[in-house]
Amino acid sequence: MTKQGREKTITSSSPGGVLTAAARSAKAGQFVTVSKARFEAVMKAAEHSGLLGEKSKRIGGRISPALIEQAKKHTGIETDTDLIEFALANVALDDNFGATFRKTQGTVDPDLKLGF
Repeated sequence: MTKQGREKTITSSSPGGVLTAAARSAKAGQFVTVSKARFEAVMKAAEHSGLLGEKSKRIGGRISPALIEQAKKHTGIETDTDLIEFALANVALDDNFGATFRKTQGTVDPDLKLGF
């Protein structure tokens, strides 16, 4: 976890079956709701990126059952495989926008005409 701007995300299924997520900014202390669309977008992006091809790799590890059950409860994902796939897709698709934005700050030519 980094010091600034890091968000903690908690997701759950609402009574209507809609997957929702709350992300809490460490700085602001406020919750931001994310819809089921986030889950679907991540999985669709992973598929389009060729990350969800043939399932021939098997992984194993020792994980707290409480962690798995809480993650399933919060995401609405029922199987271990789908839960792991969603978590890995989130990591694999991270675009590192914040770090890239900071690195490029001040690199645009000040004479560039932006149309306004």
